[in-house]
Amino acid sequence: MNINSLIALAPLIAVGATAVAVMLGIAVRRNFRSACGIAAGGIVMSLWTLGRAVRESPVRATLLMRVDAYSLFYIALLLSAGLAVLGFCYDYFKAHEGEYEELPLLLLTALLGALVLVCSSHFASFFIGLEILGISLFVLIGYPLNQVRPLEAALKYLVLSGVSSAFLLMGMALIYAQCGELHFSGIGGYMTSRDNINAMVLSGTLLIVAGLGFKLSLAPFHLWTPDVYEGAAAPVSAFIATVSKGAVFALLLRYFISTYSYDYTPLLTVFSVIAGLSIVGGNLLALQQNNVKRLLAYSSIAHMGYLLVAFIAGGISTGGAVESVSFYLSAYFITTVGAFGVVSVLSTPSMEADDISCYRGLFWRRPWLAATFTLMLLSLAGIPLTAGFIGKFYIFTSAAEGRLWGLLLATIVGSGLGLYYYLRIIVVMSMNVEATAIKTAQGWVSTTLLAVLTILLVWIGCYPSLLANVIQAVSYDMEWGL
Repeated sequence: MNINSLIALAPLIAVGATAVAVMLGIAVRRNFRSACGIAAGGIVMSLWTLGRAVRESPVRATLLMRVDAYSLFYIALLLSAGLAVLGFCYDYFKAHEGEYEELPLLLLTALLGALVLVCSSHFASFFIGLEILGISLFVLIGYPLNQVRPLEAALKYLVLSGVSSAFLLMGMALIYAQCGELHFSGIGGYMTSRDNINAMVLSGTLLIVAGLGFKLSLAPFHLWTPDVYEGAAAPVSAFIATVSKGAVFALLLRYFISTYSYDYTPLLTVFSVIAGLSIVGGNLLALQQNNVKRLLAYSSIAHMGYLLVAFIAGGISTGGAVESVSFYLSAYFITTVGAFGVVSVLSTPSMEADDISCYRGLFWRRPWLAATFTLMLLSLAGIPLTAGFIGKFYIFTSAAEGRLWGLLLATIVGSGLGLYYYLRIIVVMSMNVEATAIKTAQGWVSTTLLAVLTILLVWIGCYPSLLANVIQAVSYDMEWGL
């Protein structure tokens, strides 16, 4: 490894060094606020190093990782989301000094695992990154430690995460047994040298898809999602819904492009079935929910299905898939972090504002917060002048260009169903009825973050050209491997 590789890996090194600094800080003096401050400073430093890393890319930093425009874009996206989640965690947990000092440390290690994933070009880094992320999430979900629901959610995630890891390892073993390669480019070379996909390689790829389907909570691997989202603290649920899923989806897209797996129709057929089930099933199940966190959980299943539509269309145009997926994920990150941010502002570790009755009359008592939540929900529904609308437009365009008429119909039907249950929450907030129980205090960090997210939501919805131009450059880099 040379100096250029170290500079390219500087964002990951900064996050890892910050995790060590937080650990040492906790050992010296247990203070939640200082731990959050060190963690936030480390993430900002990591974002700052991206400018130099961009000038050094593309570079194969090690045999296991490739740092290019594609990975750096997702590193910036994941770091920004991680910083926002840390801010919401600060206001959510700060009243319980002496209990949650390890939480910023766990957020950093989970974030490090996600960054490793988006840079991975080898099965070894693929699995290491996924396990660093998964083990950290398991402990994060278990907060607060003195309550039953978080511990139950953590246990469910641990068991099912272990099963998904077994699927992944078996899939990797089958592919290695046939190809003799663990590097994505080596597997791609094997695939292009064969006219038809080998049964063992196909089986291995399907097992990998099943393992990643759990991480993405795609149907029919979604059963853990509502229970975990409900049991975890609201900021942690935001982290799972965005950073965890975004990193895995970025890895899945890189793997399929690098290994030329798009050339094999059976794989795309399997994805089409999964996408259809996720879109229709996620939206139908969300219709029945009175728990806002469970509703957002089922909604996230549907949104992963929408992303799969653009992913499948990548079989027609690789660059088009990267552009559509990246833009939709950017809009989804802003909207989902903002939505869970509102929930966290109204919640405490001992009482989550997850029942829909907690939001009755919110427009009359907290108009700014209700307006923010309304914009986030409208963006999730894909209403014009929001980032979610532009993201949905990319999905529709990808499906039409790929002639995926069945999936396009499922997307349209799912969007209609989603509009109903999002509007239902907005109607409840406008009712002039007293809430059953709601937190009245609001920290300045959460207020600032919600303001920034709202501005980004509307700005990207009205003027998407700047983000679109950046993503087009990223997709060009991925398509041509520059």
